Amino acid sequence: MKYGYARVSTPDQCLNLQLDALRLYGVDHICEEKISGKNKNKPVLDALIAKLKTGDQLIVWKLDRLGRRTCELIKLQEALEKKIQKTLHLKKGDSFTYRIHRQSLDARRKPELFYVYTVDVTVSNENAILKHCKGNIQKVEEKHYQIPSHGTETLNARPVVIGSGPSGLFCAYLLALEGYRPLILERGACVEERKKDVDRFWETGVLDPSSNVQFGEGGAGTFSDGKLNTLVKDKTGRNRFVLETFVKFGADEDILYAHKPHIGTDVLIDVVSQMRQEIISLGGEFCFHTQVTDVDLTSKTLKLVHLSENSAEEEVSAGAAVFAIGHSARDTFEMLYKHQIPMRAKSFAVGVRIEHPQTLIDHSQYGRDRGNDLPAAAYKLTENLDNGRGVYTFCMCPGGYVVNASSEEHRLAVNGMSYHDRSGENANSAVVVTVTPDDFGSDHPLAGISFQRSLEEKAYQAGQGKVPVQRFGDFKEDQITTSYGMVHSCMKGASVFGDVRGIFPEEIAQSLEDGITAMDHKIHGFADNDALLSGVESRTSSPVRIERDENFVCASCDWIYPCGEGAGYAGGITSAAMDGMKVAEAIIQKYKS
Repeated sequence: MKYGYARVSTPDQCLNLQLDALRLYGVDHICEEKISGKNKNKPVLDALIAKLKTGDQLIVWKLDRLGRRTCELIKLQEALEKKIQKTLHLKKGDSFTYRIHRQSLDARRKPELFYVYTVDVTVSNENAILKHCKGNIQKVEEKHYQIPSHGTETLNARPVVIGSGPSGLFCAYLLALEGYRPLILERGACVEERKKDVDRFWETGVLDPSSNVQFGEGGAGTFSDGKLNTLVKDKTGRNRFVLETFVKFGADEDILYAHKPHIGTDVLIDVVSQMRQEIISLGGEFCFHTQVTDVDLTSKTLKLVHLSENSAEEEVSAGAAVFAIGHSARDTFEMLYKHQIPMRAKSFAVGVRIEHPQTLIDHSQYGRDRGNDLPAAAYKLTENLDNGRGVYTFCMCPGGYVVNASSEEHRLAVNGMSYHDRSGENANSAVVVTVTPDDFGSDHPLAGISFQRSLEEKAYQAGQGKVPVQRFGDFKEDQITTSYGMVHSCMKGASVFGDVRGIFPEEIAQSLEDGITAMDHKIHGFADNDALLSGVESRTSSPVRIERDENFVCASCDWIYPCGEGAGYAGGITSAAMDGMKVAEAIIQKYKS
């Protein structure tokens, strides 16, 4: 059967030209849609593709009706193939295959911009070609990730993974692949329900302390930009495995080669859901709304509270307990400390979210409007101040939103989030100051948590429960903003003008001011008086490190495995996922399935 598909970008545009051409071609059925080619999701087209059977044909007037990206990919493919043939001096008819290894944008001669590609090419006469080719051409051998061999010890019970953020999910995924049938305990909701809880909180201000931006399936990174770049040096192929796994479960393939890959919260939600279904199909089990409240170190049992079942209590045996609890599980840190699990306070960073028009960032980074051919521009800035403090941008969200990321009553924290298309009007980023245990006022291992809480309580008071917002000009003058200037906030959750500066000790507040002012030398307009600040950005990383040895277990307890960002061993989605893999490998190498 021949299906026709006709699309225009806006409701007032006419489809007649396409319809006439499709009818002339003799299609059996025509589907019509009025939606922008920029939109990744096209409901009519998606439904049509889903119903196609073997032998069916999909006919369009022009390829760009399927989306601008389709034409761009075809043009890119043709250009790369020609470049490969020329560079390798391939003769007409010489066969080859290739894949993009890395894509980056060269903006050193802006506004003249270039995409730079590194490609892996496979040819039959490799040695002969290498003899005649010069320049940036070399023979490479791909490193494939290998799960280690199983150990010989017997698990007295199935492994339990506490937390379903990236570290917990990837730990559970590897264990499931190898037949260990992990039990995954998550205090929050599954990602589909969690999204509803988060949306409700942003709309009403009513917080669910167990299912929010910090807690629930997917972890804190689910409601973020979904960045996947990492500074972790990886010779084992774990990084590639993480990216390939995300693609397997629904992420775009371009994360495999993009210089700064990101998924976006809207896509990540679907990826996490699909990953959970795979783990279940492999014998894993998920218990949501289930919080670990205590441990018995002698009997290797966990005490659970089922929050959705009138706080019903249960004890579960754990052959190995992976604590992938995330950086905001403050009550769990306190419980483990009570049992003398070794831990210490660690440095992290606190500060504000800053918003600018995305067009300002585009002009600065590209030297021109980005148009339809360039992504929303990003930045990364660092300043070392005379007072010894470091100030830097963190979790920059092009075309994104500032979000109320609170997880405790009467305390308020913010974060940044982007959807896949990064189409919001503003760019936002955390601007943060490094704080160390010397700032916490105590040498207690959990002093960093108390420090975070004190700032979050002041933020809550500054906005009376809403996110406090202040123009940078008013931040400098220590006065409450009364009206927006050129920048209006893109916010998920209610906001109000408030004393953002007053949230911080004066040294940190002044460091933020000095850092933002200095950053204006790198991006003109960054320190504009109308730039918007909101606070408090307090969850940049865990304030605690749970000590573990070379076997990834607590020194005082050989069945508890601290894991991921919450335990102090990662700093982002990819590094957390890789740490989850390392912990799974340690369990696999020790125990038989």
